[in-house]
Amino acid sequence: MLSQLQTETLHTTLREGVLYVTLNRPERRNALSTRMIEELLQVFGAVAASSELRAIVLRGAGATFCAGADVKEMPAVTREMTTEQAKQVIARQNRRVGELLLAMQGTPLPLIAAIEGSTMGGGIGLVCVSDVALALEDAHFGLPETGLGLLPAQIAPFVVRRVGLTQARRLMLTGARFDGREAARIGLVHEVCADGMALESALSRVLGEVCRCAPRANAATKRLILGALERDLPAILDEAARLFAEASVGDEAREGTLAFMEKRLPGWAG
Repeated sequence: MLSQLQTETLHTTLREGVLYVTLNRPERRNALSTRMIEELLQVFGAVAASSELRAIVLRGAGATFCAGADVKEMPAVTREMTTEQAKQVIARQNRRVGELLLAMQGTPLPLIAAIEGSTMGGGIGLVCVSDVALALEDAHFGLPETGLGLLPAQIAPFVVRRVGLTQARRLMLTGARFDGREAARIGLVHEVCADGMALESALSRVLGEVCRCAPRANAATKRLILGALERDLPAILDEAARLFAEASVGDEAREGTLAFMEKRLPGWAG
């Protein structure tokens, strides 16, 4: 089934029992478009039915990981809609991100993220559902949603589970940017590497460690670990989608996204 996958926004390679999934929109810094989200869901759906794999490696093309949601896609989708219609469409699309994160987190295979360059917003969500995250020291991270008048809606519960409530509050309510060393300090990533060669070496080592573990035991262990945390998460994500939709059609989101496209500070940041 994996061999039958055809994707436009992803590059997939199967090598020695490892599926390498590369976000492949370098011209948009691998921002999560609607199509990319659907293609990732297809890939992780196929992975769940595969018995030939030992691990998945997620990374980004063009020396960057993921710039988060594709902000430029949002106005085009809802341009001809009423406010209520727009809210419904945006909520459905936003909730789809939560479905993707649940699918990625729930995959029975070890999921390893190799992070270079920029990782923003939804890209941090992808890191949070990985089992092992490796990053370059000079990689840069941030949760800029509130600076755009939006909410880190679907990723928020995953970020809290990953780095804890205290750090999540600081990062989400300030939009602060931080590097790979700080990402390791707060527990977002597990290991930082000085350069690309060191990153590849660390990735090879981690894959070797994973492949030394029994695959069925790994899958059962992962279910056991995640089972301790998955309480009412779908309900949280439904509420997050509704709140995100309300914010998306509000004045702050209009000003924030316009300022982003015009490469200026929004009115409240002046």
